[in-house]
Amino acid sequence: MTAAALFDAISPLWNWPIDRFGDAQRWLFEQLVQPALYQLGAMHLAEMAFDAVEWFLVGVLEVALLALVMGALERRQPAEPLRDRAAVRTDIVYTLLHRLGLLPLLAFALFTPLIDGLEAQLRFLDVSRPNIDQLWPGITDQPLLAFLIYLVVLDLLDYAIHRGQHAWRWWWALHAVHHSQRQMTFWSDDRNHLLDALIRDGLFAFAALAIGVGPGHFVALVVASRLMQSLQHANLRWRWGGVLERVLVSPSFHRRHHAIGVGHEGPAGGCNFAVLFPVWDILFRTADFRPGFLPTGIADQLSGEDYGRGFWRQQWLALRRMGAALWRRDSRPA
Repeated sequence: MTAAALFDAISPLWNWPIDRFGDAQRWLFEQLVQPALYQLGAMHLAEMAFDAVEWFLVGVLEVALLALVMGALERRQPAEPLRDRAAVRTDIVYTLLHRLGLLPLLAFALFTPLIDGLEAQLRFLDVSRPNIDQLWPGITDQPLLAFLIYLVVLDLLDYAIHRGQHAWRWWWALHAVHHSQRQMTFWSDDRNHLLDALIRDGLFAFAALAIGVGPGHFVALVVASRLMQSLQHANLRWRWGGVLERVLVSPSFHRRHHAIGVGHEGPAGGCNFAVLFPVWDILFRTADFRPGFLPTGIADQLSGEDYGRGFWRQQWLALRRMGAALWRRDSRPA
């Protein structure tokens, strides 16, 4: 059997869950969302709301997959004992908010009119915005290749954003919410201040639109990235080892980034900033591949610095820290 024949044979297996997902999206929109929009006089938001239902369902599937698979793995092969379940419950709130709260969709929707307006101005000047799909002939007919190119380009942007989150005091004041978790689990990936998440998601969405990423590719990029980052934050004694350790960020590699006195306070303002691919840390000399599973958190927590226990306390303290950093007009590395 040829590869083409094999693909044709198994394609119905893929089509069935995709079709059922579409059915669920339409049912939820028509039965719940559309009537609500009509009652509120907001039918002009119907298209955006339909996309929001898709993100909501994707988020539900993600959370269910994480809870079942990652939860079981953490119980079997933990990097450290789980002692602070209250801290983990707060991270679950962050996960539900970020993965069901549709922040990436909001950023994508808000920046679309801006990009369209900019593109119109450039077209008036006879200048076209860069579009990766047009760099290689026939790439539009190879969606997987286009997806991989987008993933690499946007991961480089994520690396740069991550360096910025650690380099500027006002931004670190927000990003410290993420690093203040002493009991890191797969839920910790989404433990981010809302303003920090909005800035990052906005930059990500703006860049994605600027290089020609379509809505379908954008959903796939966000989901793939989020699932891989959840694995990286997991309380797992896992290290890929060998060549693969330098190809894809492992739980061990990323845990060193969260380690007290190493990941943030170490040389070069920290190490292991890569989100998906360690190649960026290798190129910019911020990689630390030493094995080990060190305690996580921020050094000043050991001397009593308060980063908050609950969601609202963490949000408020971060804003207060950011205000203090801006008031001092001090933009040196944190």
